[in-house]
Amino acid sequence: MITRRLFCGCLAGGLSLAGAAAQAQSLECAVFTPDRQKATAPGEALTRLRAGNERFIAGKSINCDLMAQVKETATNQSPYAAIVGCIDSRVPPELVFDQRIGDVFCARVAGNCVNTDIIGSLEYATKVAGARAIVVLGHNSCGAIKSAVDDVKLGNITELLKNFQPAIATLSEADGHRDSHNYSLVQKVAEANARLTAASLLVRSPIIKALVESGDLTIAAAMHDIATGKVTWLS
Repeated sequence: MITRRLFCGCLAGGLSLAGAAAQAQSLECAVFTPDRQKATAPGEALTRLRAGNERFIAGKSINCDLMAQVKETATNQSPYAAIVGCIDSRVPPELVFDQRIGDVFCARVAGNCVNTDIIGSLEYATKVAGARAIVVLGHNSCGAIKSAVDDVKLGNITELLKNFQPAIATLSEADGHRDSHNYSLVQKVAEANARLTAASLLVRSPIIKALVESGDLTIAAAMHDIATGKVTWLS
């Protein structure tokens, strides 16, 4: 038999949980301000991205009023992270990490490699705009990586694929036949590319290196699984 006291207690508990959930959603939907960005430690920035991906793969992405965010960010932006991702249509960083307008900078290019333009963009995102983390996000079954493995020659793609030679150089005979149908080999190259690209930022950008050394910035490499949505962190 359900007593009045038990019923009221259950009701109060339910309302309390609902209130906590609403409060958490309100915080996630709040636009990043300069003060909030500055108060976000580099490690916390990565934690936010991890939590966002966990919500995404659990089917619990937060539904925010995006038009309200459009209006709030119309005159200022203070993203807390910058993501270098692939142009692959199945790997949209904002969705994969359950982020909203004004949360993250995104630079996308086939194979998530970097050149002077993208490094300059990352310098702007971090040194000028204050982002606290850079993530190089690769993914499995990457067409650019497969093309590099097969040594494709086609227009400007030929020049693009040269970016992946350092990752291909990490292969050994133990990795098997060099062919895009060799899934484990392609995956190894994709992971090596993400790691090497992340590490190269410290060599190719004195600005980014100084921010990391001062503790104002962190750099990480990660891989997105296009079949599950899960992001695995490599560093």
